[in-house]
Amino acid sequence: MTPLVTAAGELPDDGPYDVTVIGGGVVGTAIVRELARHPLRVALVEASDDIGTGTSKANTAILHTGFDAVPGSLEARVVREGHRLLLDYAADTGIPVERVGALLVAWDQEQLAVLPSLLAKAERNGYRAARILDAAELRTREPRLGPGALGALHIPDESVICPWTTPLAYATQAALAGAHLHLGSRVRSIDTGPDVHTLTTSRGPLRTRHLVNAAGLHADEIDRLLGHATFTVTPRRGELIVFDKLARDLVRHIVLPVPTKAGKGVLVAPTVFGNVLLGPTAEDITDRTDTGSTEDGLRHLRESGRRILPALLDEEVTAVYAGLRAATDQDDYRVQGHPGQRTVTVGGIRSTGLTASLALAAHVTGLLADGGLDLGEARPLPPLTMPNLGEAFTRPYLDAAMIARDPAYGTVVCHCERVTLGEIRDALTSVVPARSPDGLRRRTRAGGGRCQGFSCAATVRELVAGRLP
Repeated sequence: MTPLVTAAGELPDDGPYDVTVIGGGVVGTAIVRELARHPLRVALVEASDDIGTGTSKANTAILHTGFDAVPGSLEARVVREGHRLLLDYAADTGIPVERVGALLVAWDQEQLAVLPSLLAKAERNGYRAARILDAAELRTREPRLGPGALGALHIPDESVICPWTTPLAYATQAALAGAHLHLGSRVRSIDTGPDVHTLTTSRGPLRTRHLVNAAGLHADEIDRLLGHATFTVTPRRGELIVFDKLARDLVRHIVLPVPTKAGKGVLVAPTVFGNVLLGPTAEDITDRTDTGSTEDGLRHLRESGRRILPALLDEEVTAVYAGLRAATDQDDYRVQGHPGQRTVTVGGIRSTGLTASLALAAHVTGLLADGGLDLGEARPLPPLTMPNLGEAFTRPYLDAAMIARDPAYGTVVCHCERVTLGEIRDALTSVVPARSPDGLRRRTRAGGGRCQGFSCAATVRELVAGRLP
């Protein structure tokens, strides 16, 4: 019997899969989860040794309403639907979400004049809860804003969410339903036959009847292996600064600038982990692996932050990081079915992909059906409760009943983030286990605090190596 999750050795060959998804980010895992609802033999192949290690791990973690999407676009529709679906899913599975609302702030008369058109755009996108605030009400809502703010568009349903738990929940539920997750399996070539695609991967061949390309930053490369050349991905680097939890009381909402063609611009936002984010930048680069921070990028962020929330610059910095978004030359997602080839391309998914993920998964499943896939009757997925990483909810170190049942949940290993031995043990032995300190950090927050693992790194490495007490 093929193991549900593999990360080493030759890929099993038990006959072709019905569908294989390339790419283990938040969109790829959502698609695999949706397919696992049907009586199909489903696989995911991911180049890295874990899920959610690309764009999905380094975004601003905002659950968007879609108020500012291009009206009538696929992105507008699936973000609007995905917002509702992911809110419900998070409530069912324990993914932490905080509805903090957003303020789109105008800092000059030109930006202030744009707010009515942005309000009208939100209404065309089906979002009717937004309203324009004058400078006095804006100052009441965000008293620590810098001088000169003239007004804002208030979007009360924008939220912050855990970006790491979401794809992990999708992948875990898919595996529990019988999907196979093949990690560490980089696709090198694809041979398309009349009935079966044969993928040559770094772990050997894999055969599949239908194929979904959700490879993120490499979606155009996979498309070219399939004979298509309809778009090119340009990596857009976004650098961010994470401020210490002591800064959390400085801001109550997601504070956004008036957007430009390059993106939503530099924002200030709380996180479900209790920190404050400043960023991102938006720089088009050529290297699809360059997630390094730059002196110019950090200087730009600090200058922007000084205008938006001056007191933030006096706070301690916990971390800096950069993520790459899969930008293309089109304002919309690049999602296309190729029925004659039995493939679907899911490309150009930008920062809204986290919000859109569940709706995109349903859309892609429909395209596969249009391409001849017999879905069969849908069935309920196994119930799932994810470990809570959010500060607004009870963490294990504060849960007396949990500690009474198992003292490991009262044994703190990472003191910055209050991560316990029980949580680390669970992450290392879960359905989709952590295989590295970085993977463990995304599942537990261990090593992600203000000392960045200085105190707990040695213990964490020992635990990851299998030396559990």
